[in-house]
Amino acid sequence: MRKLFKWLKESNRYKHLLGGMAIGAFANSLYCAAYVGVGVATALELKDKLWGGKPDLVDWALTLAGVAIGYGVRIMII
Repeated sequence: MRKLFKWLKESNRYKHLLGGMAIGAFANSLYCAAYVGVGVATALELKDKLWGGKPDLVDWALTLAGVAIGYGVRIMII
């Protein structure tokens, strides 16, 4: 469990996951969740590249996974 938390703290991965969950939870449709999720994840990685870093595919995937989790929770509740 500690290894997982340590891994999530690298590169603020937990923020990507939580942000994606918020996007998915407030999306009105699956199309909206997917469209906005891909756009935001790509924009975050572009920001990293423009600030001198390198894009991280794991961060991108975690943002999309968060969107899927958030939208899934929304569908289960509603």
